[in-house]
Amino acid sequence: MHEVIREGAVDAPVRILLAHGAGAGMEHAFLAELSRLLAGPDIEVVRFNFPYMSKRALDGKRRPPDRQPVLLAHWRQMAKEFAHPRLFLAGKSMGGRMAAELYQDGEDEMNAAGLLILGYPFHPLANPDRWRGDVLKQIKTPTLLLQGERDTFGTRAELADFPFSPAVSVHWLTDGDHGFKPRKSSGVSEQENLRQAAGQIKNFIATIPTRT
Repeated sequence: MHEVIREGAVDAPVRILLAHGAGAGMEHAFLAELSRLLAGPDIEVVRFNFPYMSKRALDGKRRPPDRQPVLLAHWRQMAKEFAHPRLFLAGKSMGGRMAAELYQDGEDEMNAAGLLILGYPFHPLANPDRWRGDVLKQIKTPTLLLQGERDTFGTRAELADFPFSPAVSVHWLTDGDHGFKPRKSSGVSEQENLRQAAGQIKNFIATIPTRT
C-alpha cells in the first residue's frame, strides 16, 4: 500500500484520487486546501506522490519528475489500488496532464467516472509555441478543466480558439495564475477562487450519472 493522505469518509459515494504537480508533492498548500474544501461524508479525497516525490520526501533531495511512462504506470497502479464505483481522477498541472494522457488513445482504460484537471500546462514557460494537450481535443470521458485566466502555461486569451472535445467543460478562475491566485487589483481573493474551484468540482460530479 502506498503512502497517501486520505480525507473524508472512507465509505463516501465518491472518491477523488488527486495527483500533485511537477514541483511540489501531495502536502502542498494548494492541494491541502482544495482537499479540505471537498472532503466530507459525500466525497473522499486521496492524495498521493509520484515515485520521484516520494524519494524527495525521504532524503530531501530535489529531483526532476519521472519520465512519462513511469508517471503513467504509477497513475494506473494508484487507480487500481483505490478503485471505486465513482472514482474521479484529478491532478494539478503535470498530475492532471498525466491523468488525461491515460486517455490519449480515446479508451476509458481506467474505468473512471470522470477527470478533474487543475491548471493544465498547455505549453512550457520557456517555449510558448510548443503546444500540448491534443488529448483534450478528442477525449470522450467527462472532463472538468479548471484554469486560471492568466495562467502562464495557457491563458484564457491563448486558449480562445482551442478546439476542446465536447466532453471537456472549461471553467475559468477570475484573474487566477497557475495556482488560481489572483492579483489584489482583481477584487477576488485566492480563497474565493479555491472555493469556486471546489464548488465547480462538486457541481460537475453531480452531473455524472452513476455507472450500472
